[in-house]
Amino acid sequence: MKQNELKPPLGAKQNRKRIGRGDGSGHGTYSGRGCKGQKARSGGGVRLGFEGGQLPLIKRLPQKRGFTNIFKTEYNIVNVGKLAIFSPGTEVTPKELLQAGLISTPDRPTKILGQGDIRHPLLISANKFSSSAEKKILAAGGKTKQI
Repeated sequence: MKQNELKPPLGAKQNRKRIGRGDGSGHGTYSGRGCKGQKARSGGGVRLGFEGGQLPLIKRLPQKRGFTNIFKTEYNIVNVGKLAIFSPGTEVTPKELLQAGLISTPDRPTKILGQGDIRHPLLISANKFSSSAEKKILAAGGKTKQI
């Protein structure tokens, strides 16, 4: 097969509709616009979201406005105060947190936040740490490790 022999599949190409070229073409007289009215005029038609004067949906439901980032990363959040259940010197990983019931979804990354107090040293492995959580862990004699 050569490049000059390539052809699109049958039905893939259509001739464009040439309107306003006489009645014999089948698209003459009103040129596919029907008879009179707002939509028959040039520049006619209503703006996007217009509902004939009724208060449009976009204005009726203000909570529907705005932007939702579909690529947002959802984290498993664990506060430092909850880590007191582990014995001193324990290595705490997301697997241990799951077994202890502190996180519920293993497929999400884990973030340690600084609410609460920690009194004994732990070696904590997580995807992220807040700065206050890291300070509290280090102050208690523990270590943090980002995975």
